[in-house]
Amino acid sequence: MTPDWVPLRDELRDDEPYGAPQLDLPVRLNTNENPYGPSAAVVASMARAVADAAPAMNRYPDREAWALREALAGYLSRELPGLTADRVWAANGSNEIMQQLLQAFGGPGRTAVSFAPTYSMYPEYARNTHTRWVTGRRREDFEVDVDAAVALVEAEQPHVVFLTSPNNPTGTALSIDVAESILAVAPGVVVVDEAYAEFRRTGTPSALSLLADHPRLVVTRTMSKAFAYAGGRLGYLAAHPAIVDALRIVRLPYHLSVVQQAVAIAVLGHADEMLAQVDSLRATRDEVATRLRADGFDVADSDANFVLFGRFDDRHAVWQALVDRGVLIRETGPSGWLRVSVGTPAEMAAFHQALTEVTST
Repeated sequence: MTPDWVPLRDELRDDEPYGAPQLDLPVRLNTNENPYGPSAAVVASMARAVADAAPAMNRYPDREAWALREALAGYLSRELPGLTADRVWAANGSNEIMQQLLQAFGGPGRTAVSFAPTYSMYPEYARNTHTRWVTGRRREDFEVDVDAAVALVEAEQPHVVFLTSPNNPTGTALSIDVAESILAVAPGVVVVDEAYAEFRRTGTPSALSLLADHPRLVVTRTMSKAFAYAGGRLGYLAAHPAIVDALRIVRLPYHLSVVQQAVAIAVLGHADEMLAQVDSLRATRDEVATRLRADGFDVADSDANFVLFGRFDDRHAVWQALVDRGVLIRETGPSGWLRVSVGTPAEMAAFHQALTEVTST
């Protein structure tokens, strides 16, 4: 609770800072990080990039981050051939990307819509930008009900719609047909948050395929997960050049440092190595889901690097009992469910053992 003497905005006075618990436990599976740190080759490339950038540290960085945007466009061209840097934008994690989107397209007198359960930060971005927030509901299987979604968008006429594929915390992928149906009626910007896109199952499409026909579509990504770069804080998007130019209006000057840009480019140079690691994590995710189902839990189908499972009469008690055994997962999402990130085989073995001990007593 903020003291009365602090002149905080009234709507913030009872709020708490966002953040998953950061506990120093042997097994940490609560924030969807890649459990494998960068290889020696990647570390060496990062170090060289910093050394090369250091002599020019007295100068401001390229405020357009053009070389980085070219590297990101090259990476995304694996999925969308011909993508150019003027259609790519980068910022300090997907969080800053989302904040910039609402700074540019939301604001007082404007509305944003999403479909819960979904990423818990979305309404906070709306709050921070004085954007009216409207929440639709997902079906029991966590899919977006296309008829209900279209009806809500038609009724609210939002300036921004947030869709998530795969969805956090459920792992649910978004059907391209659903995205197209919402794009057909949305009067404003439609954002498809694909932070976990590299982990989607084979054959699951990306909204990148819709960009050419929908100039108000924005597809966001991050390097935090697939590239094991959560500490680097680098999020990015692909969109029409006019959308990118709008974000340049609200961005802070020199928002990406010389080091951020140089190191991210170096990491992108190891994309093949990082994506091979993603294949291993996807396999582990599917093994975790199979075992949890075999143990009698309800499990949401996941295209991400985490699994949502339940159902528990007292999920907090289960979460705490796991913490007491040195295993940290996430108490989030719909009531009665818990989310576990995909870790190393040893971490997953420790998780399964602890969960068995907790739920068999």
